[in-house]
Formats: sequence, C-alpha cells, structure tokens
Amino acid sequence: MLFRPIFLLSFCFVANAWAQPARNPSPPLAPKLVVGIVVDQMRADFLYRYEKKYGASGFKRLMKGGFTCYNTQFEYAMTATAAGHASIHSGSVPAIHGIVGNDWYDSSQAKGMYCVEDSSARLVGHPNAIPVRFSPRNLLVTTLADQLALATNFRSKAIGIALKDRSAILSAGHAARGAYWFDSRTGTWVTSSFYQSQLPAWVEAFNARKLPAAYSQRGWKTLRPVAEYTESTADDQPYEYKLPGKSTSSFPYEMAGPAGAVFELLTYTPWGNTLTKEMALAALKGENLGKGTTTDFLAISFSTPDLVGHSFGPTSVEQEDIFLRLDQELAHLLKSLDSWVGPDNYTVFLTGDHGVMDVPAYWQAHHLPAGLIDPRQVSQTLNQSLLDAFGPGNYIQMAQMNDQLYFNHALLREKNVSVSAVQQVLQESLTKISGVADLINLRTVAQANLPDSQLSLYKNSYHPQRSGDLQLIYQPGWFVGLPIGTTHGSAYTYDRQVPCIFYGRGIRRGETWRSTSPSDIAPTLSVLLRMLPPSGTTGHPISEALRP
Repeated sequence: MLFRPIFLLSFCFVANAWAQPARNPSPPLAPKLVVGIVVDQMRADFLYRYEKKYGASGFKRLMKGGFTCYNTQFEYAMTATAAGHASIHSGSVPAIHGIVGNDWYDSSQAKGMYCVEDSSARLVGHPNAIPVRFSPRNLLVTTLADQLALATNFRSKAIGIALKDRSAILSAGHAARGAYWFDSRTGTWVTSSFYQSQLPAWVEAFNARKLPAAYSQRGWKTLRPVAEYTESTADDQPYEYKLPGKSTSSFPYEMAGPAGAVFELLTYTPWGNTLTKEMALAALKGENLGKGTTTDFLAISFSTPDLVGHSFGPTSVEQEDIFLRLDQELAHLLKSLDSWVGPDNYTVFLTGDHGVMDVPAYWQAHHLPAGLIDPRQVSQTLNQSLLDAFGPGNYIQMAQMNDQLYFNHALLREKNVSVSAVQQVLQESLTKISGVADLINLRTVAQANLPDSQLSLYKNSYHPQRSGDLQLIYQPGWFVGLPIGTTHGSAYTYDRQVPCIFYGRGIRRGETWRSTSPSDIAPTLSVLLRMLPPSGTTGHPISEALRP
C-alpha cells in the first residue's frame, strides 16, 4: 500500500511545476562600454562591393559575429552629415531634433546658421586655432549618451571623436565628458568650452605626438596594385577632383606645402581615418572608458570617406582604397577593445550618416538617366520669374540652402502675395529646367503630388522654425552642382540606405531584411542598457538583434 502516497507526492511535484510561471532567461548584464561607429558617406552597398577584399577581422568580424540589418534607410529627405549624426544618436528625425541640415537660414537673425554654431561657446585647444564657437545647443533633444548619463546619475562617461566638429558634437550630445575634432590649420585636436575650460592632459599628450606631421611624410599609395581595384573605374577620371599640388587625380599622392594646407590634405587620405582611430584609442585610455561601475560610451565618426567620396566619387580607386584601409583600422580598433575591456564586455554599432549618388557623368557614360543642374540657371530663373510676376523686390532671403527657398515674408505681405501664389509661378518655370521634378510647399507637404512614402520623408525633414518655405525636388540621378565630384542630400535610396550592424555583448548573431532605420539604433541600445530612449525618439527597438 506504499504506492499511493508516492503517487500523490509525485503528482504534487508535477502540479507544482505546472503552477510555476515560466522563467525567462536573465537579461544579459550591460556592457562596460558602448562604441558607436559612424562611417561618413558609407552607402549600404560598400559592405558588399569590397567584401571579397576585406580581411576577417574588420567589417567581416562585425557581420559574421553580430547582427546585420540589410534594409536600413533614413526616414527623411535631407540626407546630410549633421542630420544623419543627430538622427542616429537621438533615435529621431529632423522634424523633432531640429538639425535639418549642415546649415539652415535663421529668419529671426537674417543669417545662415551652422548646425553646431553657438556664440556663447569658445574654442578650447591650440592658441593659434581659428576662432570658432561650437556646441550641441541647436540639438533640441537628448542623445543616447545623454540618456546613459541620466540613467547612471551622471556617473557614466561619454566621448565623441571625429575629424568634423559637427560629427563629434552631435554624436556626443549635451552631457558628454567631451567632444573632440581635428583643427586642420594647427594639426591639433580641439574642443568647445561647452564641455571643458581646457584640454585634458591626455589630449595635450596626444597632440604633442604630432602624428599629422608624421603621417603627411608618408604620402598615399594604394594598398594593393592598382590593377586589382576591379570594383572601381580606371584611375584619373575627368570628373575627379585634383588635390592641391597634383596635375592629375591619380596615385600616388604626396603631401607638401605649408603645415595648414598639408594637414587639410591629410584628411582626404587614409591617414585621416588612422588619426581618428588613434585619437579614439587615446580617449579610451585617457578617460579610462569601460573600467568603471557603469556603462561608458565612445562615439567615433570616420569623416574621410565623405571627403574622398565628394572629391572622387564612390566608384573611384581612391574610395575603394579608403575602405580597404578602413577595414584594417576597424580590425585594429576591435582588437584594442578586446584587450582593454575584454571581448565580451563591449557592444558596437556601425552605420553610415548618409549614402551618396554616383558621379552623374559616370552614369551618363553608361546611358543611365542622370545629370547636373547648373546653379546659375536656377538662380536666374528664380529671379526673373519673380520679377515678371510680382515686380521688383528681394523676395528670397536665402535660395538653394538644402535645396530650399526661404522667402521675405514681410515683402510678400506688403505686396499681398501668398506663398502658394509664388509656388505656382516658380513651379511652372523651374520644372522646365532639365532635372527639376517638382517644387513643393513644405508647410502643406501633405497636399503635394508625391507618393505617400515620399511625403513622409519630407514631413520628417521639416522643422517650422528652421526649414524653408519651398523645397526643390530633382529627378533621380540629378542634383545641382558642377562637373567635378558628386554629392548627397536627396530623398532617393542611394542617399538614404546605409549599413547597420550590431555586435558584441547582448547582441545575437543573425540578420534581417525587414525595413529598419538608423533612428532605430538608439532605442535598440536603450533596451539593451535597460534605460529610457532619447527624449525625441521616433525609432523602434530592433528586438530581434538582442539576446533574450
């Protein structure tokens, strides 16, 4: 008769097990360090175009060991460096964070406004540096780094590093320990009084190494024999920019001349990326990042690919060499992170701040629809059309900034002319110019004759205090410019689609082809770090990238 109690006891154990709620795995501990890498002007296809030539320890390590989003596009139209960095690090769009371009027109002050301009700040660094006044005050929201500071009662540390001031500042945010950028006139790294009253000792020590002078002595030769650059056009194309001191746009490149000119030229070579990486590693150790009790943040932006892309185009030998060498810089950076905080103690994201259009002449040579619009023709058409329709007057305060028109509203009121009336006149005349597709009213963008997907891009770009009145829209493959080099800034896929990779602690291996946005990066990492996302967040967590 012993079987009965045993059965009842067993049943109780089973019943008790059924009654227990399912236990989810414990969330992974937060990383000691988050490293945000932005590659300026890295279009999504650059991951694949040179993939066979990348080593195993750079881009490929991130892709194979991390989570890759293959369909990541910005959700706004004005694809510029400042807007990209602000959107990535704030998880938002220009309509919310306010960085509508690298520059915009401030009607209240009747002058152009640089994205990080701040008259109350001063430059901190070399005494002979040019007078500049920069800070993140124009950024209307918090960043990922700011939220990390809030979540840790301001015990975490954040640093932004880039050759470009706007990239360093908008990545670091408001509460950072510092944002540092390269002053090419002096060959030193500087910062803003918004962050610090003087350079830290580690920055002074880094500047004292005089790496720019040493790098400039090495010139720029291709990493491989030129014949192996099969993903590029032939070297020395007529539409490529000729760097100072060169009669051709072909390898090799030497850097000679006054110090300021040489240091500026250096940023157009792979040494610009090397210098940025070395500064980032100096920040890692100088600020003791990742060694405290809270998660720290290091934002790195590699600016050189943008400078080279604008000058030579994305299909040039120069740009291919830049990315092959950047792959090596990434490998060194990751190896250094392994050594400094441990291979499972940091999390990385890598993305681009915008893409780029191929040089129109390259497309035209292959019978593809593309072209250039002469800015003088646009200006002449604007002025003549307004004169003919409304009589003499300075109707436009600023023309073609971000491809927008800012009107003199006082004059329009005086003449009893509406913006819609001006739009109608200019739309008729400007769309006769080859390559001009449309002219839309940004205040009533929902009424524009555009697909819904395009309408949302312009709505997300529009900020009522900073954007213009009318927006010029060009045909795909067209932009206003000169026959040398190329640019970005449109709503088309080649300007909006960028890579997006997560790697490291808390990240699972995998990939997704669903639609994602760079604005999803900050909320994704906010989930990983168990904190609120930035204040203006419009993006959504990419939950499948995170370990359960």
